[in-house]
Amino acid sequence: MNTNHAASQNFTRRDFLRTSAIAAAGVAAGCTSTSTTEIKHRNCIDAHVHVWTPDVIRYPIHESFKVADMVPASFTPEQLFTHTKPNGVTRVVLIQMSFYRFDNRYMLSAMLRFPSVFSGVAVIDENASKPDQTMRILAARGVRGFRIHPGKQPVDTWLGSPGMATMWQAAADQGLAICPLINPEALPAIEKMCGRFPKTRVVIDHFARIGVDGLIRDEQVDALCRLAKFPHTYVKTSAFYALGKKQPPYTDLGPMIQRVRNAYGSQRLMWASDCPYQVDPGHNYPDSIALIRDRLDFLTQDDRAWMLSKTAEKVFFH
Repeated sequence: MNTNHAASQNFTRRDFLRTSAIAAAGVAAGCTSTSTTEIKHRNCIDAHVHVWTPDVIRYPIHESFKVADMVPASFTPEQLFTHTKPNGVTRVVLIQMSFYRFDNRYMLSAMLRFPSVFSGVAVIDENASKPDQTMRILAARGVRGFRIHPGKQPVDTWLGSPGMATMWQAAADQGLAICPLINPEALPAIEKMCGRFPKTRVVIDHFARIGVDGLIRDEQVDALCRLAKFPHTYVKTSAFYALGKKQPPYTDLGPMIQRVRNAYGSQRLMWASDCPYQVDPGHNYPDSIALIRDRLDFLTQDDRAWMLSKTAEKVFFH
């Protein structure tokens, strides 16, 4: 997450099923771990990652960006896998990077190269002609969601456009997700849209960026939790490096995660790293996944299984 937008993974499975009881538990949970049994998480899903290439000839960036804006200069799928593979993450939801604006080709090329690994969330122009048709075309190529972001527009103007209404209805009709990247102030407007389009699947990125200024305000968490009354609304528990104290092990985010879990249930929460930003200096990938996998005592093994795999599978890998 930044303020501007922001391989087939063949793991050698350890013989970690020590007893038939542990084996049964592992199968049931899917992506599970405990410190006492040393069961390692496998087949987890990272629900939010950006990739890009330094090859700006083949994949040019939008004119509103400069090559110097690409920090790091490169974050390809192969570079991503150096973080995901050692941590038991076998599938990833790619989020179209803002450098490319509405040109989703690089993301689509990565999905094509690693079809069993990647799903995708595209970015399209809601003000273009027939955005619903564009959504259908991209869905046929494996895209399962569409990121929306107000940019510099007032939130009500942004969400009130005819194109936005078309996108929300098309998402409901086609079984796709609308993925708002918003600040907490936009939550009431999103709530109105969820009421207007109750069948639309909505995935809120990064807790609606609650805590990006260092403060986690109860009233903002309340606004996020109010969306739980809409059964097709989900939340990404993600971008830990950017929220609250912004320091590992990120346990200061525990109370917010617990409140959101209590409101939505873990079946509507999904963990995500927001790489490559999660691996910026001072942060690393293991600390991100460990917050959900190991460090919050109020999470049950079933909670962890949903948040680390099963929810994202249901939404983005159907």
